[in-house]
Amino acid sequence: MLPDLDIDPQKPVLIAGPTASGKSELALRIAESQGGVILNADAIQVYANWRVLTARPSPQDELRAPHHLFGHIAYDQAYSVGHWLRDVAPIVQAERAIIVGGTGLYLSALTEGLAEIPATPAVIRAEADALRTQGQITTMLADLDSEIRARIDVQNPMRVQRAWEVQRATGRSLSTWQDETPPALLPLDRVTPLVLQADKDWLTPRIARRFDQMITQGALDEARDNLDLWDPNLPSSKAIGAPELMAYLQGQITLDAAREQASIATRQFAKRQRTWFRARMKEWRMISAAEI
Repeated sequence: MLPDLDIDPQKPVLIAGPTASGKSELALRIAESQGGVILNADAIQVYANWRVLTARPSPQDELRAPHHLFGHIAYDQAYSVGHWLRDVAPIVQAERAIIVGGTGLYLSALTEGLAEIPATPAVIRAEADALRTQGQITTMLADLDSEIRARIDVQNPMRVQRAWEVQRATGRSLSTWQDETPPALLPLDRVTPLVLQADKDWLTPRIARRFDQMITQGALDEARDNLDLWDPNLPSSKAIGAPELMAYLQGQITLDAAREQASIATRQFAKRQRTWFRARMKEWRMISAAEI
């Protein structure tokens, strides 16, 4: 049953929220009650090699409503917010979309527009990867101007790296490119934008239970399937829990330690998501995840 959220059945719906807050189930209930197709807005759920560990919709869920842009990218392929917007565009132009995910950058680009920044040359990407993997995030931050440092999540190494790469490759700050952003694909006044708010005390036990459920549902077998392909520098390898399960399979830590470390990483990720939503989605409608 759909909660009484007063959602216009003619408008697209955007659902943001921290991991494990119930976004996917809400999207399904809206699709079943009002119609529409569900589009993924999670940067890791696009990869084909992680289904269980990224909490992608199950085959049973996919029978309840049409789903798009889940698991459609090979494990070793680059996939940016620009790729995602190009994939989303023809779908939202043809269907009533229910767009769900926790990647704030995707959703902000959808509703605010995205600067057309040239691709980063491979040599600069390799230089940036080396700095990040060596823990030299502060070095990259020091090279950035104050404007972009104020805009990005400086606790997120990938966001810092992206800003550094743009500046290094183009000679211009990412903030300058952002200020030249073209019109948005789906401005906020054309959609129903929802953010699920999840209190830390409510969310923490859900995170722990979900990781246990993932193990039960086959996350460890999924990790074994990925073992021969494992490269920690690939974007698909950023799936939370993947490094920990790989460390277990390689005999470096126990399964209990992997479970605990993955839960900690998930809680930290959820905190970063909440920070993003508070800072960047002030005009979105906030609803309590515990009450839907």
